[in-house]
Formats: sequence, C-alpha cells, structure tokens
Amino acid sequence: MQIGSLIRRAALFHGTAPCVTEGARTLSFREFDEVTDRLANALRDRGLVTGDRVSVILPNSIDCLIAYYAVAKAGLVRVQLNTRETTENHCYKIADSGSRGVIHANIAGVGAEISIGSEDLQAMISSGRSEACAVDRKLDDPLRLGYTGGTTGKSKAVTLTTRGELTEMTSFLVDLVPEIQNGDIFLHAAPIAHASGAFFLPCLVRGAHSIIMPKFDAGAFLDLAEQSHASLTFLVPTMLAMILEQPRIDQAAVSFKRIAYGASSISPNLVVRAEKRFGRVLAQCYGQAESPMVITCLKPEDHNRVGSCGRPFSVAEVAIFGEDDKPLPPGQRGEIVCRGPQTMAYYWNRPEQTAEAFRGGWLHTGDIGYMDEDGFFYIVDRKNDMLISGGFNVYPREVEDVLLGYPGVVEAAVVGLPDDKWGDRVVAAVAGRAGLDAAALLEYAREHLATYKRPKAIEIWPELPKSGANKILRRVVRDKMLSADITRSEA
Repeated sequence: MQIGSLIRRAALFHGTAPCVTEGARTLSFREFDEVTDRLANALRDRGLVTGDRVSVILPNSIDCLIAYYAVAKAGLVRVQLNTRETTENHCYKIADSGSRGVIHANIAGVGAEISIGSEDLQAMISSGRSEACAVDRKLDDPLRLGYTGGTTGKSKAVTLTTRGELTEMTSFLVDLVPEIQNGDIFLHAAPIAHASGAFFLPCLVRGAHSIIMPKFDAGAFLDLAEQSHASLTFLVPTMLAMILEQPRIDQAAVSFKRIAYGASSISPNLVVRAEKRFGRVLAQCYGQAESPMVITCLKPEDHNRVGSCGRPFSVAEVAIFGEDDKPLPPGQRGEIVCRGPQTMAYYWNRPEQTAEAFRGGWLHTGDIGYMDEDGFFYIVDRKNDMLISGGFNVYPREVEDVLLGYPGVVEAAVVGLPDDKWGDRVVAAVAGRAGLDAAALLEYAREHLATYKRPKAIEIWPELPKSGANKILRRVVRDKMLSADITRSEA
C-alpha cells in the first residue's frame, strides 16, 4: 500500500464530503486528491527525482498538508521542519538531510537548489498536470525524515518508511483513537509539523473532517471547538492546562469523545482537572522521534493508573533493560526499550549512532522507567536528565509533577546547578497564572517532597523556552539560570 493510494481511495469513498478546513477554505476528499496530484506532478516537472529530499517549512495550513502528501505521491522524501525554529536550525537540517528542494513560507535566508516560496507553491498547485501521480516506492525505502527534538543537543534525522507510517496509522485506529468515524470532526490545534499531523491519515481513511488552527490560542480553541462541534483533538499537556485556565471553560459548549495527548509528561493533577471537565476521554500516547507516537498507550479507562504511560501498542514490544542490556523484572527501574515495525529504520548518515541506539535489536529510548505487575509502564525521566543531589538520585519529572499540582502553575522545569555541597543544587522555573508567588510555591514543595528533592529556589517566568515540538527545553532553562547564578556570584 502506498500513501498516495490511501488518498485516492479516500477520494473514491468519501467524494465531496469535507476533508480539511482552514478558516473559510475547505477541500473535499476529491479536491485534496486532485491538488496533491497537481503539486506532485509539478515537483517532478521541476526536476526532482525519486528519493530526493524536499524540506517543507510551512505553518499549520491546508497548504502544509498538500505539500506533505504531494511529496509522498511524487516518490520524494519529506523533511518536515517547524516554522517556530530559527533560520540557523532550518539551514542546518536542510544541509544535513541533503535536501535538493525546499518549500517554505518566504523565509529569508532559507534555500536549496530548488526553492519554492509561497507564490511559487500556489502557482504549482494551480497549474500542475492533473493526471494521477503515483510513484511507487518499496515499503522500507525512506518516506520522510523527522528530526529529534534537540532537547539535549544537536538534532539527528530519523529515517521513517512507508511501512512505519502505515503502522503508526493502524496503531492509532486500533488503540489510540478507534472511535474516529465518517462525519467526525478532528480539531488540529498542535503543530502539523509535529504530533498533530500524525492524525491526518487516520482521519482521511475513516472519512473524518480535519479542521486546522493556524496558531494555538486557548480561547480561540474553545470558540472553534464549540462552533465546529469538534469530537476529537490532540493536545500537548501545556495546551490542555492553558485551556482549563480559560475563564469560560465551564460554560463552553464543547463535548469531545476523545482527547489524545502526548509529546511531554502530564501531571496527575492536570488529569484530574481535565477529566472533571471533559469526562473520561483522555488517551495518552508515548513515543519519540525514533518510534513516532507509538510505544505505549494509556486508554481512557486506565487513567486511574496515576503516572502510567500505559501498555504497549498492539504492534510494539516494550521492555525495561538494566545497564547490562538484560530485561529487568516488574518494579525495577531501567531503560525503556522497544522494537517493532513502528520504529525508525536508522539515523540518517549516522551508522555508529544507529548501532548504539539499536543494541541487541532493541531501540533504546533513553527514558528511565519501570513496568508494574500488570504490564503498565511508567516513565521516571530522561536518562541524561537525572540529578544527583547530596548523593541521592533526583528525577526532575517527579519534582515537576508536584509543582504542576499547585493552583495556577501551567509549566515547570527542574534543573540542577553545580554546587560544592550538594553536587547538583535543585532549582526550578515555572510559568502560569498571573500572581504566582515563589515563596508560597517553595512552601508547597517542602510539604510534598522529600528533603533532597526540594528545589532550593523557584523562579517565576512569563513562559518557559520550548522546542518547535512544544517540549520544554530544560538545557536552555539550565543555561539561563546558570548564567544568572554566575552573575550573582560575581556581583
């Protein structure tokens, strides 16, 4: 099965029904098939050949989806980049991937051999040849390159195949959002270039209507969900927290049958608040760039398992390994590993790092966690983020979860600063509702955390720095706090 075949079949099955909407613009399933054919043919006519990489840097929009799936139909390899990143990052990834083409929203300083800006893109969509473009590729050939989040250093490109894409789509329909059906409305509020884009194909094959928010705003989300009668959505926990902080949250006439979430950890307090407002409709997916969205799934009925990221998706095999790369029994902490058809094929042009990541045939996630006696998994933290304070292991996520339980805290990042006495001095930065008081928050932490886990200082920031995938960048928080700490010491 080719990705283009899914689009043609959806056009046949669902015809003139609405496929995707952005503002006042709507394309039917048949029209989406037609415009992706036109752009795919135009890309081939510009000299791009099978296997060429094409970077796409477009905002949340119908045109972004057209570009993504035209590239697939044309037998090209999509390199999806996030508009929120810097030009320097874009240029690095365009060069690193060896992209011959780049489709972008007239971003200054960005280019490749074949550069397609906004006006050029519209012309190609309008004037491209209308016949079906169907360049088949082998299931295990590269379909797209996705970059790791860069939360700990330079991003690496992961090579994802058609087999992996079809596995992800099927996994969603079997485990994560099995309720999607013809006539449903899926509200895409998170970046299409990241997790939200993964829900477009499941919507397409089931005949559901995708509505795209160009930019997330919590109040606008409630308005659009209300107006469109949206029944499903995907959010990162920070977005969910911001929505629940809206003054009219209890009055808004919204009713979701499934709210999928992921991309970062969620606090138990936020789960309780969300379920109180929306009902038992939350479904968590845990994955990473190397195994996109599909490692474990926590279904709505299992959200009484506080802190769990769920059981393995049907297609995934998941285990906990010790330092010797051997399985650990339930209850023991180690590294989460997985294998299955959903994982990347390899890191692009990085054979040594690929071999290290796939030691023994298992993808090593870099996440520390454990499995309970019933097969539910729990993430403790990133392996590289663990702190050692006074000789004790401190996992930032555990402290962050406590801070997120304080009324009005929407975001939290816990890091360690070098300290002669403690080794790592635990400090935190938080953002949220106006009027947060650092002293009161410190007192709250003292009441809910063991002595060695308590932050020695908490700063209130307007917002925390995030990657293009909306993940909080702890290393940037640490660098900023370390710089301020050094400045205070020198004063």
